[in-house]
Amino acid sequence: MPVGKSITAIPVAGPYLAWTVDDGIDGTVVGAYADMAQATGNRVTFFLNGSRKAWTDQAEHLRPLVASGQIQLGNHTWSHPDLRSLTTSQIQDELNRNEDFIQNTYGVSAKPFFRPPFGYINAQVRQAAAAIGYTAPTLWYGSLGDSAVLTPDEIADLGTQWFNAGRVVIAHANHPPVLDAMPRLLATIDQRGLRTVTLRDVFTS
Repeated sequence: MPVGKSITAIPVAGPYLAWTVDDGIDGTVVGAYADMAQATGNRVTFFLNGSRKAWTDQAEHLRPLVASGQIQLGNHTWSHPDLRSLTTSQIQDELNRNEDFIQNTYGVSAKPFFRPPFGYINAQVRQAAAAIGYTAPTLWYGSLGDSAVLTPDEIADLGTQWFNAGRVVIAHANHPPVLDAMPRLLATIDQRGLRTVTLRDVFTS
């Protein structure tokens, strides 16, 4: 586990790709990611905001995959604020409220992995998070760009660019076009002989 810096890559050699998915604005997209994981065996790390209704609505669907470890849940704060604008207490409240939601809804802890919203982080955020057990800030090295509304081809092209061994790639469960891009994203993984992993698969404390 990195100390004093953010996770942006996988620390072991091999054909490993960390496909990470943030937010959860659209419950249909969250559910489709679960369906994809179940159908293909791919492993996914969700960085969720518990304030999003999708994580309650899709909980029954996701729980077996979370329990098996195929889907990992990380903490993306309760309501997605810029943590740099908050006090230490407010930062911890955002993370703790989301941790409580994850534990109560899914029966697991997200610790030590958290992703600061927008990737915005500073020393105060690191220290506040670490003090409550969130010692592994997770950023990324490559993005599907789908925090905004892109076309399926644009998303798939970004997958072609960034889906490579050793990468932590960020996606979002926010907008439906990623569903139409999914076949090409999966084809890229297969064609390159990649193996998707969760963060827990490759990081140890």
